[in-house]
Amino acid sequence: MSALVIDTSSWIAFFREGSDDAIIEPALEEGTVYLPPVVAAELLSGRMAERARGELEEFLLTLPLCQADVAHWFRVGKLRNSLAVKGLSLSTPDAHVAQCALDLGADLLSADAIFRLVARHTKLSLLRL
Repeated sequence: MSALVIDTSSWIAFFREGSDDAIIEPALEEGTVYLPPVVAAELLSGRMAERARGELEEFLLTLPLCQADVAHWFRVGKLRNSLAVKGLSLSTPDAHVAQCALDLGADLLSADAIFRLVARHTKLSLLRL
């Protein structure tokens, strides 16, 4: 399996409902799931008991992190600009997630409609729920 980036809403569905076990579980077992830093922040900002937060932090620490050096953030800005020219407004967090997948040549797992639009205008490989 190729590298996989998972957006926040897909992680939430996975944790709550176990949805996409057939995609996420094998990728976790193979070590091919990469974590965008903003997804970690979004997941940890949710309401949960401290014990659950600690368990989530421990789990997230097991995932390889998408590199987000300054060159990555320059590409995020360029991605947002190139899409804006085409009439598509993309938030910085969503652009970061998409750029992580693009940088890695990874599939992005997401049900969010915005990423379908991004995929139409870029080389983003999207797996939908």
